[in-house]
Amino acid sequence: MEKDITQNESSIKKVVICGPESTGKSTLTQKLASYFKTNYVSEYARDYLQSKWDDKKEVCDKDDLIKIARGQVERENANIFNSNKLIFCDTNILTTIAWSKTHYDGFCDPWLVRQSKLLKYDYYLILNIDTPWIKDDLRDRPYERLEMFKAHKLELDTLNVRFDIITGQNFNKRFNTAVDLINKNL
Repeated sequence: MEKDITQNESSIKKVVICGPESTGKSTLTQKLASYFKTNYVSEYARDYLQSKWDDKKEVCDKDDLIKIARGQVERENANIFNSNKLIFCDTNILTTIAWSKTHYDGFCDPWLVRQSKLLKYDYYLILNIDTPWIKDDLRDRPYERLEMFKAHKLELDTLNVRFDIITGQNFNKRFNTAVDLINKNL
């Protein structure tokens, strides 16, 4: 049995930016961290899977998902203590779970689900799909964005966590809405 993931204890508030591919999560995460003068946690899955693609032309498989969940929390742990009141996470384990269920006919390793209940985050922003889809090596579902959005929202609802939905095609509007919501909720 896999050992549980451990988050470093901290008074820093953790904000997760999640949602389907190509909705601006990474850009928003970085801009929010800059605005609030703090750190962000980049998406481990993107780096891990891009390397796998570049080295072997292989895509994500079920065995990668636990590595991705662990790698994301390791990055979070490495950045939390140098943060200023908040830390912004470009996805977390809920994205891994939603991705697993949509890509593997509803399958998700029970370990991932158990970890999602142990890991603690203070607030989530889920990005809607009302932005253009941009192709890259890893994005694979341009016509299933609504399904992916619903899968992410279902995981947030299932865990009963605090979240808001960010909509709009204009990035500045999305950014300003996110700042207002973070200030209001944290």
